[in-house]
Amino acid sequence: MILEANTVILQIILLLAAIGALLYFVRSGQTVGVRASKRIAFGAFVLVNIYAVLRPDDVTVLARALGIGRGTDLIVYLLVVAFVFGMLNSYLRDREISQHLTNLARQIAVRDAELSRREQELAERLRELTEQRSATEALPPTGNGTGGSHDDRSPEQTTRL
Repeated sequence: MILEANTVILQIILLLAAIGALLYFVRSGQTVGVRASKRIAFGAFVLVNIYAVLRPDDVTVLARALGIGRGTDLIVYLLVVAFVFGMLNSYLRDREISQHLTNLARQIAVRDAELSRREQELAERLRELTEQRSATEALPPTGNGTGGSHDDRSPEQTTRL
């Protein structure tokens, strides 16, 4: 009697965990990028787990039909396959993210180099303009040579006239 009560409690805990995982997977915002085949596979995996928890004897019958001694061994084998699939999926996703980061770093490096080049060009033009302005300001004011009149206009103003 105690063994049956413990089994029912364990089944309830396992069912709640499976349903919780399914709800988390379905409700998380990350499911937009997940392919439909992965969603279907995960849903089927959870349903098979629920069935295995509710009908463990059926899993044993299936395992024996497949040539495996116990249902528990079949479940372990399936979990190994699911684990390998999950690890492969994580590896491929990490590789894709790494490639995106590499591309972003390249783009940023190219933009930084372009900005640096433009800043240097602007600094050169500014230096040239400053030199031209100081050269025109250093010229003596042009007058009529009598010395009596003094032109108070700047060189820019005299060139506009």
